[in-house]
Amino acid sequence: MTSRASYRAADSFDYIIVGGGSAGCLLANRLSRDPAMRVLLLEAGRKDDYHWIHIPVGYLYCIGNPRTDWLYKTEPDAGLNGRSLRYPRGKTLGGCSSINGMIYMRGQARDFDGWAAATGDNAWSWQNCLPDFKAHEDHYRLDNGADPKTGGNSRFSDMHAHGGEWRIEKQRLKWDILESFAEAAVEAGIPRSDDFNSGDNEGVGYFEVNQRSGWRWNTSKAFLRPAKNRPNLTVWTQAHVERLILEAEASGRKRCAGLVVQRQGQRAEVRARREVILSAGAIGSPQILQLSGIGPGSLLKRHGVEVAHDLPGVGENLQDHLQIRAVFKVGNAKTLNTLANSLLGKAMIGLEYVLKRSGPMSMSPSQLGAFTRSDDSQAHANLEYHVQPLSLDSFGEPLHNVPAFTASVCNLNPTSVGSVRIRSDKAVDAPAIAPNYLSTEEDRRIAAESLRQVRSIVSQPALAKYQPEEWKPGLQFQSDEELARLAGDIANTIFHPVGTTKMGHDDDPMAVVDSRLRVRGIEGLRVVDAGIMPKITSGNTNAPTLMIAEKAAGWIVADRRA
Repeated sequence: MTSRASYRAADSFDYIIVGGGSAGCLLANRLSRDPAMRVLLLEAGRKDDYHWIHIPVGYLYCIGNPRTDWLYKTEPDAGLNGRSLRYPRGKTLGGCSSINGMIYMRGQARDFDGWAAATGDNAWSWQNCLPDFKAHEDHYRLDNGADPKTGGNSRFSDMHAHGGEWRIEKQRLKWDILESFAEAAVEAGIPRSDDFNSGDNEGVGYFEVNQRSGWRWNTSKAFLRPAKNRPNLTVWTQAHVERLILEAEASGRKRCAGLVVQRQGQRAEVRARREVILSAGAIGSPQILQLSGIGPGSLLKRHGVEVAHDLPGVGENLQDHLQIRAVFKVGNAKTLNTLANSLLGKAMIGLEYVLKRSGPMSMSPSQLGAFTRSDDSQAHANLEYHVQPLSLDSFGEPLHNVPAFTASVCNLNPTSVGSVRIRSDKAVDAPAIAPNYLSTEEDRRIAAESLRQVRSIVSQPALAKYQPEEWKPGLQFQSDEELARLAGDIANTIFHPVGTTKMGHDDDPMAVVDSRLRVRGIEGLRVVDAGIMPKITSGNTNAPTLMIAEKAAGWIVADRRA
């Protein structure tokens, strides 16, 4: 893997991948397996050599840090009572896998069957996505060749794999308050689950995480390190794409021939003999398309961008999971608030991590999870809980100085949609991100129902010994209207933006890519990242993004050989 300080003004490669995040790192690995193919991976951020990337709790120091985060903010949102949110996106090798919560979560089988229906392509069905999930898995429960609980012919062995690049482990700590919350959830009617990734994630249990022996396992480690000695793979960091180069073919169609990139104070053209692949994420990819003249014509003209291809869906259909953070003060309980707010506690935390790679420094942001239904009319689990033995106002803020836990709950299938739109014709200007949270009556109703359900769980006997007291939003708020408004006051993004370059049928005017992720109307250009999801998955979105990249890599290689 080469990383050159100088390069020709018009260098050329077979494939150029824009974005060294979750999808981009996997694609770089897969496409450079053929030594005859020259592959260039472009990352706007720096190398992933910042120490806080690799210590699991380091997400606290990476989010909001220009070293690792794009530092986006959303537009003021009416559904959040006029608030604007910090909107973290990874800006380093590994992308969001370098700063996220490390939770391994595929979603539900119905999500992918829905994608198959939306595209008319059965390749996206659950059964046909499962091999792509398994292709890179290295699951700890199969370390000895079989599920240690039930043996080699278990359901678990059928659903998971071992020996791939993407390490999945159990968390390395437990808290009594979380154990009691799990018991309370069972008392409230939620079954226990030992595998959230079998296609039906309903239940309560501990999240599995992308870690190796107590260290974060990001996609740079997983997919770029094994390819580092391949001379046909070139990685440029601190390389900011300005626009794509579009040229007319003899047929009259346009082709993406390469791009213009800013690197080391120089502007350069790089050419792609086969394909340019956008893997800059649900925010970055639509921005690059729009800056290149591919997008809603009226938007482009308003900002002085020449319309190369009027594609109205670019930047639309933004979907995200909004988590409502209910906080409960407790007595007779150890929580991270009290442990981390003393010098002795901090010293003990640090020593445990140094000696054992366990304890709070090995924590993902959320440890206990639950998937359930907001009401009996729901056919599937439509809520996800992230339960934490701590409380704070928002990520990056200090922990509260009283013992407390947080039960964050999100609507897995929001009907509110937003947009990502350029503000100018300059690549350095962040786009306007408008999620439009809680903008539908259904989402506001489910927000109110979810807060009532949190109260029901916390009122169960298993938690009574801790005497939980609702701190936020507060028991004085009871009506649907009050709870929906309070949800707007205390809710925050859970960092799952998708959908802004969605795939769909050719007759869908808002589809940006076809079912093989090729940009409609432009040759030699694909989008391979979370933006292609027509509907958000019912869970965390990093694992589905890797599956998308795995599937796309197979198609790209097959097209080359055809």
